[in-house]
Order: sequence, then C-alpha cells, then structure tokens
Amino acid sequence: MTDALKRLSEEGVAIWLDDLSRKRITSGNLAELIDQQHVVGVTTNPSIFQKAISSGDGYEQQLADLAARKVTVEEAIRMITTADVRDAADILRPVYDATGGQDGRVSIEVDPRLAHHTAPTVAEAKQLAWLVDRPNTLIKIPATKAGLPAITEVIGNGISVNVTLIFSLERYREVMDAYLAGLEKAQAKGLDLSLIHSVASFFVSRVDTEIDKRLDALGTDEAKAARGKAGVANARLAYQAYEEVFSNGRWAALEKAGANKQRALWASTGVKDPAYKDTLYVDDLVAPNTVNTMPEATLFATEDHGQITGDTIAGTYEQARAELDAVEKLGISYDDVVQLLEDEGVEKFEASWNDLLKSTEAELERLAPSEG
Repeated sequence: MTDALKRLSEEGVAIWLDDLSRKRITSGNLAELIDQQHVVGVTTNPSIFQKAISSGDGYEQQLADLAARKVTVEEAIRMITTADVRDAADILRPVYDATGGQDGRVSIEVDPRLAHHTAPTVAEAKQLAWLVDRPNTLIKIPATKAGLPAITEVIGNGISVNVTLIFSLERYREVMDAYLAGLEKAQAKGLDLSLIHSVASFFVSRVDTEIDKRLDALGTDEAKAARGKAGVANARLAYQAYEEVFSNGRWAALEKAGANKQRALWASTGVKDPAYKDTLYVDDLVAPNTVNTMPEATLFATEDHGQITGDTIAGTYEQARAELDAVEKLGISYDDVVQLLEDEGVEKFEASWNDLLKSTEAELERLAPSEG
C-alpha cells in the first residue's frame, strides 16, 4: 500500500486533524491517528465543539458536576472545551517536543461573538491560554479588521496564535504584518521569540463553493470552464505572498532574533462538490513548511488514493493569477466574494456557538440536582 500521508509529511506538509471530541480522546482514537496516519496537530472551532458536545458522548459526568455547582452555561462550555483541548495537548506533547514546538499543537477559538471587538478578544485569548495551561496550545483569532490588532497584541504577550477565517490575499498580507508587529512587540519586552509560534488558516473549499455558484448562474461555456479552480489558485497565490513576506529584511531581523515563520495552513480542505476529486485540496496544495488541517474523511481519502507527487505550488503563480483573473473577467468580483465569505464564516461560528449555549443550558437544567 502506498503511504500517501507519509509522503505528504516528507514534502513538508504537517497533517493536522480538523476535529476533536472527548470520545476521540478517551477511546485512544486520537493517539492512533498520530501513530498510524501521521497526524501531528488538531484544530477545533465552535462548530466542531457544538457537534461533539451535543452528541453527549463522554460529557455527561462533567455536565452533571457543573450543574451541581450551578455554574453559568458560558462557564460550563469553557470548562468542557478547555478540558478536551488540554487532554488532546497532552496526547500530542511528544510531537511538540520532537518538533521543537512547531507541531503537536491544539487550537482553541476565542468566543466568536467577539470577532468584531479587539479588546475583549485579547482578554479572552489570555484567559484561554491561562485556562488550558499547555505550551502546545494555539489560540484561534479570526482575521477580521478588529482581529488584526488583537493578533498583534496577543503575539506581543508571547501567546501562540492560529489566525482563522482568512479568505483574501490582501487580508492574508495584513495577517502576516500583524504577526510581525506582534513579534516586534514581544522582542521589545524581552520575550523569547523562539517560543512563539503561529499559523495563518487560509480557507480553500468555501471559495470554490461561492464562486462556482456564481459561475453556474452565468451558465456560459467560459463560466463552466472556470469552475473548481479559484480555491486552489487563491491558496497558491497566498503561498506566493508568504514566500515574499518571509524573505524580506523585516523578517530577516526577527529570524536572527530566533523568531519562527508563521506557516500557511490550508483550512476548509474537505471537498464540497462531488464532481471534484475528494483529495483536491490536499494533492494540489503541497509545499514546504505548510499545514493541511483535514476532516477525518479527507484524511482517510488521502491515505487511500491521494496523489502526492512533490511540490504542486512552485511554478504555478502565473497560472493561478490567470485563473482568478478569468473569474473576474466574467463579472464575478473577487473582493465581494471574499468579504461575503468572511462575514458568513463569522456568522456560522456564532450560530454554532449559540446552538452550543442552548443545548448545554438544556443539559445543565436536566441534570441539575433537585433542591434539598
């Protein structure tokens, strides 16, 4: 059997799992994925926790204890999610140690309702880092306009960050700038830059979903020919931007002081359109020093029939630019698409968080001990 996941790792792509649940931790499944499927990190988001906790599997006792203490629903969710992240971080600790802190990471997101508020995002990031209390945690902060100064502030405090919900090339450059500014702040405080890590989560499949919908509405032969190309093209041009930023003089000074590059992380890599190969966003985005965070189905599809043929980003920038230009020429505004996706991304996570609040509140009420 060909080991596509091993080859992917050897090409410099860190394989992270885009999922977490208590059952995955306690059953030994996460440890098995690390051992067998080359998984070296885990990402979570409000939708993932909503699904995990709503399933109820493994959470009953903690919920009962929290109900007995009469904690608020928000405190309950924080206790539950940080417990899962802490346990996952402990399972991944050997990977963290072996890779000098680059991998073996678990991400946990700030409350998505804070996405457009800088100061509360910073406060929440500090609180989460304190609550989880593991060096191999990444705090997820959305790449909204309000998120950018929060990223700088949190990195400046020496807290490692996973910047999420990046869709546009312009915003991605702003994210890298926010990271470098944070490192400069940390350096001015005398913090050890080598201990600060970051990834920038650049979303892929949702770009195709939105652009394909607009291409289908046009219905022309040119529109049909442009389907399914924008997501990969956008990500490849993001990698070009990454190469530019992390080879300039500003970066060189920080690198000399021990700083780590902020790796590009390909997020939303599960294929939504059955017309496309299910490993599209893995096979076509292979490049050194990147991360691909995959849903379990994509992980196993890649293991089974992924086509890992070396670097598939180098030398593609001209073609990628032409593919995005072709979409623009058809009257589909790139700027409009990426802004819509960012807005929708924040809204979806907020909706999942609100669902989680409601379902957890119902469980706390159900499990509350009778007075007496």
